[in-house]
Amino acid sequence: MEELPYALMSHKGGFKGFPEQYEPIVTNHFQIAYWEEFLNNKDYFAPRIQAILMWWFRPVVNKELLDSLPNLKVVGSSGVGVDHLDLKLISSYGIKVVNTPDVGNDATADMGMALMLSSARNVVEGNRISCSPDTKVLDLNWVGNDITEATLGIVGMGRIGYSVALRAKAFRMRILYYNRNRRSIEDEAAVGAVYCSAVADLLQQSDFIMLAVPLTIETHRLIGRKELKLMKPTATLINISRGQVIDQDALVEALKNKTIKAAALDVTYPEPLPRNHPLLTMKNVIITPHLGNATEHARRKVAEILVANASAILKGQLVIDLVAAP
Repeated sequence: MEELPYALMSHKGGFKGFPEQYEPIVTNHFQIAYWEEFLNNKDYFAPRIQAILMWWFRPVVNKELLDSLPNLKVVGSSGVGVDHLDLKLISSYGIKVVNTPDVGNDATADMGMALMLSSARNVVEGNRISCSPDTKVLDLNWVGNDITEATLGIVGMGRIGYSVALRAKAFRMRILYYNRNRRSIEDEAAVGAVYCSAVADLLQQSDFIMLAVPLTIETHRLIGRKELKLMKPTATLINISRGQVIDQDALVEALKNKTIKAAALDVTYPEPLPRNHPLLTMKNVIITPHLGNATEHARRKVAEILVANASAILKGQLVIDLVAAP
């Protein structure tokens, strides 16, 4: 029986390690060399490793690592974003990069809706008040906002943004979207979405703004002081993309000055925020720890596709989820 190829991975278990329950998915196709094991026996592992399987952006793929792995053929990255990879560098070694798009679309869209609903209906603050030992009476005149029939502006109408739109349609929301490329008339009609050719138009009209863009040079700090000032003072900003898409200093200022009403963030920069960061103590802010695709179903599928894609590259098979070299 032919020996399985080796894959380098960061570590098993813990806060950012590869979940132990998914290890059999890998070992059906690869022998695993975890990072510490690799470092302790480089002479043995370095020439045998043909794949790197990244989980939570680890191990870090840099020139030093690439130079040490003469037979590396593929880098597999879990998730959609590849902003943590130097694609030009990796490509220069003739190494392919694969990722796992689409798998977490529904889970991430669900999270976006959860953040929007939680912020609009004061769920987090309401829970704190209800559970506080200091609460003696409840303010029955304290109200939130409807999302039903409100205007939702989606910045980034890719796979995840479109999944958000499908859900928002069920709430009879008026859906605006801004995207680098306009979607087809059929796609727009299916969710009742209206295209905005300028992000400013979307910001000025929306009650809720959902950020669902990849992190690129163009989207870095896409939402800054200028953009926040365009938003309604009653608007809520929701981020399910990457923390760096928002100028966080500008966001703090806008929330303090009531330029906008609230923010709901599944991503920040850095993660986690420093414990003294002002966003952490604002009552009009909800922050969750990057839970976008954090469901058992989604994460298992990510592991399965990550491994299948990397294995297919080694076998010379066609892979749809191939990241284009720059």
